[in-house]
Amino acid sequence: MDKTDRKTAVVSKEELENQKCFTQKVSSLISARYIKKPKACVITYGCQQNVADSEKIKGMLELMGYDFTDNRLEAQLILFNTCAVREHAEDRVFGNVGALKSYKRSNPDTVIALCGCMMQQKHIADKIKQSYPFVDLVFGTHVIHCLPELLYKTLTGKKRVFEIPDIDGAIAEGVPVKRDSDAKAWLPIMYGCNNFCTYCIVPYVRGRERSRECKDIVNEFKELVAQGYKEITLLGQNVNSYGKDLIPSVSFAQLLKMLNDLDGDFRIRFMTSHPKDCTKELIETMASCDKVAQHLHLPFQSGSDRILKAMNRHYTRAQYLELINYAKELMGDELSITSDIIVGFPGETYDDFKQTLSLVKEVEATSLFTFIYSPRKGTPAAEMPDPIPAEEKSKWFKELTDLQEQISAKQMALHKGKVFKCYVYGKGKLDDNYVAARNDGNLIIEFEGDESLIGTFQNIKVIEPLTFVMRGELVKEKEL
Repeated sequence: MDKTDRKTAVVSKEELENQKCFTQKVSSLISARYIKKPKACVITYGCQQNVADSEKIKGMLELMGYDFTDNRLEAQLILFNTCAVREHAEDRVFGNVGALKSYKRSNPDTVIALCGCMMQQKHIADKIKQSYPFVDLVFGTHVIHCLPELLYKTLTGKKRVFEIPDIDGAIAEGVPVKRDSDAKAWLPIMYGCNNFCTYCIVPYVRGRERSRECKDIVNEFKELVAQGYKEITLLGQNVNSYGKDLIPSVSFAQLLKMLNDLDGDFRIRFMTSHPKDCTKELIETMASCDKVAQHLHLPFQSGSDRILKAMNRHYTRAQYLELINYAKELMGDELSITSDIIVGFPGETYDDFKQTLSLVKEVEATSLFTFIYSPRKGTPAAEMPDPIPAEEKSKWFKELTDLQEQISAKQMALHKGKVFKCYVYGKGKLDDNYVAARNDGNLIIEFEGDESLIGTFQNIKVIEPLTFVMRGELVKEKEL
């Protein structure tokens, strides 16, 4: 985004006031229509940014007079916030929406709505319009703040409402948020992406990069700390690009330092990072800031320079390793590295894939998020020749996951007997009386403990490392 575009990067105060008026109109409307508060069911697919968007949607719905339920069959408003990153997520949405056809027939006053990245694609919106006539409201990623107006039109009009403008979108400050958790919070710092990796639909559905002003982020962060949140994750499609469109520009590292220096007992996480924009300044800031988690999620996608170039990733294997080795040098054993890998990109050979395996061995990540390539209509990669059969890609995928399982187990074993300051975030899965916590490096440690510990920092000793989780025990202050 050019710096001259900042004038259109933020939703005007007048427009936000207009939405408040529609909030009141919907509130009056449903008060007259329902004896009890109507219930809304919001179903979210995809990334943490989608989760943050859904929290804003629920914040607006709450002000309009809705209660909430996880049971879509008892809701008067059912909203799907969709993801377009992989075909599987899209198929799940179509299946779940289709299953509501008979429910809508029996409950014609129920509003069925779809939003999110899938809906920002014209061919998807057209399919909903033609094949799912019982869907009442469809809107894209750039008009979430307009939900009060869109819902008012849906409730008072006779026509279905489709609002999918072909724009880059803007930042809407001050939209109410109903957070899903009392223990951790998502804090978007920027939206959109300028990278145009050839396999990725995100720049097309999320628009160009636009950063929130520092003062707005700092103020929201302070509010979260005052409300008792102790683990706050900064979000962006590429957080490393934060601030390039601001006047004057501010680096992501500078923002991290500002937040780290605020008063309070909290931990800062961030995602997702792009290697081409990951600077030594950022790594140095992570190492020097006591409240910034020593966890670096830095997707490399492939270990082959030829495939990285075809993906339009703008870095090489050597450049990626230089960043990782510098981070390890500064943070040592405290650093936890995670990454993303795509298996079976169009044109990838087994020799290319073996280079990915060798990079996995060099990086020794704590864990990997691995995916078989999924073509996305409208992206350059979807038009590339892709001769490798799915069965062969599945074999490669298993080879990769088997290797990473060995590496993860080795990494976990190094922590036996260590004591970590952990943030307790929820109930555990290893046993009924266990709670789950994360250490600074984002490793999960479960231990026997009361649920009253959720939302607090505790010292936990690792007593049994498993493959993807560790069993621990609570360490009392006098035992340290």
